[in-house]
Amino acid sequence: MASPADTWLVVGLGNPGSAYASTRHNVGQMVVDELATRASAAFKSHKTNAQVAEGRIHVPGPKLILAKSNGYMNTSGGPVSQLLKFYSLEPAQLIVVQDELDIPFDTLKLKFGGGHGGHNGVRDIIKATGTGDFTRVRVGVGRPPGSSDAADHVLKAFSAAERKNLPILIGDAADAVELITTQGLTAAQLRFHTKSA
Repeated sequence: MASPADTWLVVGLGNPGSAYASTRHNVGQMVVDELATRASAAFKSHKTNAQVAEGRIHVPGPKLILAKSNGYMNTSGGPVSQLLKFYSLEPAQLIVVQDELDIPFDTLKLKFGGGHGGHNGVRDIIKATGTGDFTRVRVGVGRPPGSSDAADHVLKAFSAAERKNLPILIGDAADAVELITTQGLTAAQLRFHTKSA
């Protein structure tokens, strides 16, 4: 199980370009953007085909390497694997922030290890790194109503009602990442898994 380290790679999953920026599938990148704001860090192009921002939210505190792949969701693994090597980090120092269909909107689930759960971005990261032993911050986007297609659902923007609460959800997910990096996964799970709706 991951314990607090001095440096963490925090990857927000999503698709590139303005057409996808406000979709459910890109909520991971929204969380990483929030963390960059908190750390007063700016994203810059990196040779790993990713945008990277480095900083600390609290001093003293762990260094965060915040990253967003320039490629599509299902090719997330290459940049993540290369970033781990570039910064000489172990997978246990990786936090992946992802959207999650199987969790209701406005809910977070935090875990270490396991399979990909059908998520193409996580699947590709496991394939590229050869392990599932990293932390996941799963941000609930909910399943589509009725028999609507799940793939279409995640590529749509949040509803008007959801958008009202989206800043709170993104803030909570960013708080969860902060807590994992400073106090450990168990402390973060105790706070966010028991958080009243």
